[in-house]
Parts: sequence; structure tokens; C-alpha cells
Amino acid sequence: MGCSLSGLNALYDAATGGGDVWINERRFRVLRQIGEGGFAFVYLVKEHEASSGAARDRHPSHVSDDGTYAMKKVLIQSREQLDLVKEEIRVSSLFNHPNLLPLLDHAIIAVKSTQGDWSHEAYLLFPVHLDGTLFDNAAVMQSRKEFYSVLDILRIFQQISDGLKHMHSLDPPYAHNDVKPGNVLVTRRKGQAPLATLMDFGSSRPARNQIRSRSEALRLQEWAAEHCSAPFRAPELWDCPSHADIDERTDIWSLGCTLYAIMYGVSPFEYALGESGGSLQLAIMNAQLKWPVLPSAYPDALHKFVTWMLQPQPEMRPHINDVLLHVDKLVEKYSP
Repeated sequence: MGCSLSGLNALYDAATGGGDVWINERRFRVLRQIGEGGFAFVYLVKEHEASSGAARDRHPSHVSDDGTYAMKKVLIQSREQLDLVKEEIRVSSLFNHPNLLPLLDHAIIAVKSTQGDWSHEAYLLFPVHLDGTLFDNAAVMQSRKEFYSVLDILRIFQQISDGLKHMHSLDPPYAHNDVKPGNVLVTRRKGQAPLATLMDFGSSRPARNQIRSRSEALRLQEWAAEHCSAPFRAPELWDCPSHADIDERTDIWSLGCTLYAIMYGVSPFEYALGESGGSLQLAIMNAQLKWPVLPSAYPDALHKFVTWMLQPQPEMRPHINDVLLHVDKLVEKYSP
């Protein structure tokens, strides 16, 4: 799916709230900023009633009950950045799963600066999840000395894995490449485990990559250093052999790190950053796990589950179907 450049004008006071933004035929009022990172800003927006008819032909799950959405605005300064945004839009359109954040609409507009230079801005529309990410929630829970129950951990993890299964089951399979708590939105539900939604497909690519030379291995490492968060990055993306078959099990490593982080609020290898002479890369390459000593530790079954996914040799790691089978058994075991 390509991205046509739109001649629509976004009102500049939208960046500070109070302005309107058009995304194709739909008009939105910017309520407030809810996030930012790099060249991107995320706003809470509300659709004007006059334009909401444009959404009537969409799937009901993609239409907000109260007209509010999350809008991501990306400032594009180069052709390379423009190509990356177009690729994110294309890849997002491939997925259709309740645990993957859907891209509801998008527009890329040309913007002329006061100096007469042209650049672009992208506007991406998503469902809104105001409860934040697993990373956001971990900070709050740690400050209150709170922890998820075993069953809530498994239910959250099960949903993330379900979303990944959808990606890994495509032809060709796609890897997310940046699974981490900061890319998992959570929505609290009374009497139920939180709803988990995997987001941010800017690093997603076809999962299978044949490496047949040192130059190809170095290119992969350079790409991973830019697109895959270091504490959750698989060993083969840190030091790729000159002859290797990379596949979607890079995500399984990140999934194991994420399960650990849901339990303990931090990735399993970040301890190395606080040690004198410690190396995050070496800790990851050697899978040097350390378990926190807590008054109410999680059961050994969860620790073994994490260890199973954190095998430094990718061929020893499970595939996503195996992971889901195992988490289903654990859910059954720990359900009341």
C-alpha cells in the first residue's frame, strides 16, 4: 500500500493543543499531548461530529464510542525518514488482530517553512489507550511496591504472544523486532486481567534473513543497533555470524525479556549496566540471568519459562506456537 502526498493543511496551533487537524476527509480537534519521542508527538484528539460519517464504513472495533483517538504526528526532515514512515504504514496495513494496535487512518502532507523550504509531516490515527504502556505501569507499581498476580502476568503475556503469532504466521513471516514493555499498551478492566496490545511496527520486517558474508552480518548488526532496543535485543543481532539463518525467534528472545520485565519491572540484563566493568552485550550474549530476591517471589515455573525463551542459540529457542501452548498450560495450572 502506498502513501499519496496530501495537499491538506494541518493547523499549526494543533501542536500546542486547541487546533484542528484533517486526516483525509476526517477533522479532529487536538485536546492535549499524551506522549513524544524522537521526531514524533502523540496527541489525544476528538473527531468532529460533522466528519465522523467518514468512519461509518469501518469495522465497529475501529470506531471510538466517544470520538476520541490517539494521533501520532511525525516530523519528516529527509527522504530516508519519509521512506521509513511509508514503510511503517505499509507494514501496519498487513496486520489484523485484536492484540495488535490497528492503524485506522493516515495522511502525509507537504509543509512549506517560513524560509520557503519544503518538508513533510505524517499523521497516523490509532485507537486511544490512556492507561499507558507496561513500562509506564511498571514505574507506578514499583513506587507503590505492587506486583502483578501470577495469573495477570500470564494473561498479559498470552495476549502479547497471540499478537506475535499473527505476525509470525504471515507469508512471509514478519518479526516485530522491538518487543518490549514500552511497546505494549495496557487497558485496565475491572475483574479481568488487563487488555494488552502490541504497538509500534516501525521496526517490523520480514523475519527470515539469510546471512552469507561478513558484510551482510555487519549490516544486520548496524540495522539492529538502530531499530532494536538494546536490553531486549537477541544475541544474534548483537554479534551476527557470517553464515546464519536469522528468523522470527529474535522476537522470542525479546518476549522472554518482556515476561521477566512484567514480573520484575526491568529487563533481565540491565543489572550489568550498574556493575563496575559490566557489559550489557556480554550479559546478553552469555544469557547471564539474575533473579531478584523478593519476599513474595514468583513460582519457579515462570522462571523456567523465561529461561526457555532466553537461549543464546536461536535454534534452541521455541517458536511462538510452542510458547502459546506452554502459557496455556500455565494459565490452566494457576487459574482458581
